[in-house]
Amino acid sequence: MQKQGFLLLVLLGSYFLSSAQRVGSTPEYIRTLTADWKGERFSDGRPKVSDAILERLRNISMEEAWGVLRNKGYQNQYEGEWIVIHPDSVMTGRVVTAQYMPSRPDFVKIVQEQGRKEQRAQKGGTNSWPIDVLVPGDVYVADGYGKIADGTLIGDNLGTSIYARSGRGVIFYGSVRDQAGLEKIKGFNGWIKGQDPSYIQQMMLTSINAPIRIGRAVVLPGDVVLANKFGTIFIPAALVEELVITSEVTALRDEFGHQRLREGKYLAGQIDSQWTEEIKKDFLHWLKNYPGKLPMTQKELDDYLKERNY
Repeated sequence: MQKQGFLLLVLLGSYFLSSAQRVGSTPEYIRTLTADWKGERFSDGRPKVSDAILERLRNISMEEAWGVLRNKGYQNQYEGEWIVIHPDSVMTGRVVTAQYMPSRPDFVKIVQEQGRKEQRAQKGGTNSWPIDVLVPGDVYVADGYGKIADGTLIGDNLGTSIYARSGRGVIFYGSVRDQAGLEKIKGFNGWIKGQDPSYIQQMMLTSINAPIRIGRAVVLPGDVVLANKFGTIFIPAALVEELVITSEVTALRDEFGHQRLREGKYLAGQIDSQWTEEIKKDFLHWLKNYPGKLPMTQKELDDYLKERNY
């Protein structure tokens, strides 16, 4: 374990020494950040969590997702108190991160020079650079350090480009302009901290696909986000499948428990504690006769229940 930790420090040190001036993180660095992921990856190194899992995640409640992550030791993944452009919509996707800071002339020069080396667009502002890397299923997540006036990262033109590339929207710890125009982009959504008619100034992009902080949450490139009117939660890619199946089973347990309580078959204390063998058997029988379509396959359910004590 000590040897693995040392190797990780060496890799991270090598990255920062050799690539300290990069705007976009290298695929190697992103693989290091997301080393627990064993599946397919995009060419930029981010984990390629399946579209099917992203779709199932849409039905998971914030509390269920938060509970799974907290039990795994991930206690800094949630941020709330957002202005949501379309509050009744749910968004899931694979995260592309961007970091913004107050402008500093010598640093701006370095970023622009490095952007040329990385063949990033030289017309328009650097706030278009994260948009250029988006692919379908991506969610653009930016730390705008809470700046509202003169901190508007996008308006409706860039919002249209974001949706055209990703089919998703944005999560900004900062602001946007022309919220009315953004609301008209069909399918687009945004979680923001404010809106303002001003345009972005005295603010600079410093990195794409590096670790960032979104309020209370630590976010890595390739995380999967669940965003709804109750908040946003950022899930490590390696945990998202387990989180989805665990949350789905929890929802089924709750549905079963509520039904049995309404029927008066069990007392609240029996349902709200470790179940007896009688209740477990009743639950399995209830699952076999479930009136709707189960959210998971029968094999997924069987495999999950084998290793759980309810």
